[in-house]
Amino acid sequence: MRLLQKFRCALVLSLGLHCVAADSIISQDIPEDLNGSNFTYPWPVKLFQFTTQKAQSLEMAFMDVAPTSSPNGKTAILLHGRNFCSSTWNATAIVLAEAGYRVILPDQIGFCKSSKLDYYQFSLQQLASNTYRLLAAIGISQATVIGHSMGGMMATRYALMYPANVTDLVLTNPIGLEDWKALGVPWIETDKSWATEKASTYTSLRAYQQATYYVGSWDPSYDVWINMSVNIYHGSQADKFTWNQALAIDMVLTQPVVYEFPLLKTNTLLLIGAKDNTAIGKAWSPPEVQAKLGHYDVLGPQVAAAIPGSTLVMFPDLGHAPQISAPDRYHAALLEWLNRST
Repeated sequence: MRLLQKFRCALVLSLGLHCVAADSIISQDIPEDLNGSNFTYPWPVKLFQFTTQKAQSLEMAFMDVAPTSSPNGKTAILLHGRNFCSSTWNATAIVLAEAGYRVILPDQIGFCKSSKLDYYQFSLQQLASNTYRLLAAIGISQATVIGHSMGGMMATRYALMYPANVTDLVLTNPIGLEDWKALGVPWIETDKSWATEKASTYTSLRAYQQATYYVGSWDPSYDVWINMSVNIYHGSQADKFTWNQALAIDMVLTQPVVYEFPLLKTNTLLLIGAKDNTAIGKAWSPPEVQAKLGHYDVLGPQVAAAIPGSTLVMFPDLGHAPQISAPDRYHAALLEWLNRST
């Protein structure tokens, strides 16, 4: 199917015309090494093929997990962070499927098993639009939207753009709870952040995640997610991937959502590891700016107060990834709220 579509486009282009392929879902003949990632996912990978930005043909990889108990008629979509992939949501997807949800786990464009690009205008709106089109292509009009880290920032934008299509919104240690540039983080050229991304290794990724995501502790089970990232950083499309990571850094730094939290109209749950200190740009900011950034123990309550009718659950001893470091506690809080909001 993929080869047939490319052949048709090649034929159209040879006639001097512009090829715009219709949105389509491919579920067969998906290679294990896909768009620079050969990490094995827990469920079969499908591809959403679509065109955007001057009719570039793109592939958005995703998993579609059926309920493993009595279906409740609901769908949950899980949005990954910048240093994560859809497969990182594995444990949460299992819990939601057992609760009766159909679960959709996409890799965003530029990430993991999805297309990597030399030229693409990364914006939260564009990623939200891509995700909306994916859901439409598989026949889903409404979903519980759950986002972590950058995925939480994107989930906020999605709920602002498509409020009628979001039944519930869950933000897990989202970034973007403050405007870093307004607090003094200097903007840097994408070429500089690209150089940093290209220098990433297992050691550098682990050091960052151990300090930020896991509050200085480490469990050997976390290694699988570090190795998942290293696999892409040094994979067959490493150059494009690291460039896309640099563009994503620029995106989240320059496109704040914090001013629009009061505009959310969706039932919203904030799940916050209070010891998180994530802040984009902290690493290249002067010490007096660093000291002001990433205080999730303060930011969580502030944002909960800004979102009308939201619910806040704080985990005082956890960091940026509570769904990984304390899955039982995280999932208990998530399911309790989802069942209450029904």
